[in-house]
Amino acid sequence: MKTAAYFQGTGRRKTAIARVRLVPGEGTVIVNGKPIADHFGSDANAEAALLPFQVTNKARRFNAMVKVEGGGYHGQLGAIAHGIARALLQADPEDRQALRKAGLLTRDPRAKERKKPGLKRARKAPQFTKR
Repeated sequence: MKTAAYFQGTGRRKTAIARVRLVPGEGTVIVNGKPIADHFGSDANAEAALLPFQVTNKARRFNAMVKVEGGGYHGQLGAIAHGIARALLQADPEDRQALRKAGLLTRDPRAKERKKPGLKRARKAPQFTKR
């Protein structure tokens, strides 16, 4: 494991962008100046953002300071998980295989498809009448 003051990672999902800074500590996660439970509510889904810590068994070794913007609830959770995974990779490159196997290093490319002219939505066309 490298010894540095902190490790950085940027995570993205849909239109959400998370900037993550990991510092050695007891495992607190601060998102936009608030604890993660306060930012996302006391929902159990907020644990999905902390999955990289569980996969690498480093849950109580780093404090995470996260700035996240854009997107919605689930997009921000995915962006935070992606950013934490990339920062953990800087801290210890040997964790690459575990993070890759859990699918945490791959940037999920799925995003909303744009609306096309002449259509109601991305693919829905106006109703066709023959006569």
